[in-house]
Amino acid sequence: MSYRLCQLCSFIFVGYLLNFSGVSQAETVQFDGVLVEDACEVYPGDENIELDFGTVVDKYLYLNTRTHSQPFTIRLINCDLVLGKEVRVTFTGNENLALPGLLALDRGSQASGIAIGLETENGTPIILNKVHSYIQNLHTGNGNDLNLKAYIQGEPNALLTKKIGRGEFYVTTKFVLEYE
Repeated sequence: MSYRLCQLCSFIFVGYLLNFSGVSQAETVQFDGVLVEDACEVYPGDENIELDFGTVVDKYLYLNTRTHSQPFTIRLINCDLVLGKEVRVTFTGNENLALPGLLALDRGSQASGIAIGLETENGTPIILNKVHSYIQNLHTGNGNDLNLKAYIQGEPNALLTKKIGRGEFYVTTKFVLEYE
């Protein structure tokens, strides 16, 4: 009985395959879009910015919770206001769980208990992974500098328990520029 059932199953399965093996249907997928030019160019070399905080003493963080900000600039050149009158910047990266909106340390970092924050030149926080967290008006030509700052901040629990881990650290963020 079981042999006969298996034989019947095989027959049905082969019939199923034969039934669909010769059937095919072609459908069309169409893609379209518009290729545009950016309003500005990023100054050569500013695509990859390295910021060195130097040596930071953990005791300073225990007393002040964060460091003084370190400036960095994204320079925009050859801006054409016909293509956009403002730039909207979004910073993306791994968010620190203890300090939402701030950058988490990359894997391979020896330090722990800290995060990196971003802010505008006047100290307004730039929230990580928030679309258009920074907007600046543009003018024609060069000199459209996005003057920003970064700082180190201790995680609340690490500050409370005095458990900031010492050592080198690395943080990576990407920025996206959109023109409007």
